[in-house]
Amino acid sequence: MSKRDYRAMIVAGEPSGDKHAASLVKALEQAAPDAAFQFFGSAGPAMRQAGVEPVVNADDLAIVGVPEIARALPMFLKAFGDLKKAATERKPDVAVLVDFPDFNLRLAKALKKKGFKVVYYISPQLWAWRRYRAETIRKYVDLLLTILPFEADWYAKRDINHVEFVGNPLAAEVSPKRSREEFRSAYEFDNEKPLIALLPGSRHKEISKILPELLAAASLIEKQLPEAQFVAAFADERRREELSAAEKIVRKKGIEMPKRLTAVFGETYDTLNAADAAAVTSGTATLETAIIGTPMVMVYKGSDLNYLLLRPLINVEHFCLVNLIAGERVVKELVQHDLTPTAVSTEILRLLRPDTNAEMRQRLAKVREKLGPGGASQRAAGAILGLIG
Repeated sequence: MSKRDYRAMIVAGEPSGDKHAASLVKALEQAAPDAAFQFFGSAGPAMRQAGVEPVVNADDLAIVGVPEIARALPMFLKAFGDLKKAATERKPDVAVLVDFPDFNLRLAKALKKKGFKVVYYISPQLWAWRRYRAETIRKYVDLLLTILPFEADWYAKRDINHVEFVGNPLAAEVSPKRSREEFRSAYEFDNEKPLIALLPGSRHKEISKILPELLAAASLIEKQLPEAQFVAAFADERRREELSAAEKIVRKKGIEMPKRLTAVFGETYDTLNAADAAAVTSGTATLETAIIGTPMVMVYKGSDLNYLLLRPLINVEHFCLVNLIAGERVVKELVQHDLTPTAVSTEILRLLRPDTNAEMRQRLAKVREKLGPGGASQRAAGAILGLIG
């Protein structure tokens, strides 16, 4: 191979990681236009489209919940073995591990022991739980690229300094395609009446637990605010059946569905931009909502077993990423047993008050500033190219 030919193993395991990894692949090619890259690893649809050869299909690895992961253990072990074998045979100049910490931290250890350079992109949330894993970062990661502004300082306090904050990729990626008026007109929403967005998550188990609570909350809101309009946002059309299932659960409880409820698919940013307030499932979606600036309440509910197992391990004051970045409680958090229709409706009605709404929009703008400017993928690509020389 010439000096300007590179082999890079890239490993993602969830849809968000797949998307960020695909952007990184494009940024690497743009940053070194005279180089020839060979990308291979664990790739989802976005990475495959960007030209990453899939040794493992990342689509199969996106599993949530302790019992579910335990049942899928043979599949994870096979994927782990296949990636180690591919690295041994193809000898990449660098292995870039994207998020997915339960899998990728173990892979970092295995690859570093074989002598490969290891970059970890999107730091595992060790500041939240499993802090002991920082030792793995210290020993087996050559360069850690973080996307949250407080993470580099957190690692520095533990004498881990091969860390670089590259900014948050969402800062540049989150942008509505249509104006508030265009979206409302397309779905025949009244511009003069409040519109409330419901974001129940992206995974089946999230949606099945959270969406019935949000629909019941919408019914309560409508009773107090008859002119309220509701829009439920989903990633794609495959979630339509889950909406129907949630509606059946609500009706079986004797609760009337709101009269003005519309489901939209693949238009989350436009939905949030058009909404006056939103109920948003914990995770990346809360950051996306903050970037757009829509006042929100954060919601989350999993299985009681998962919550029982995982809650004692969480070491942070806030669940919501927005609050963690702000360093204070900007967004109300309704988690597990606190997630009730009454609690959601009460907070949404509060957020619809003009003074409360304007205040949260100002506070979300400050959070958005902390995420850094656009260009995270480009800065990450530059750091990786600097490492491999």
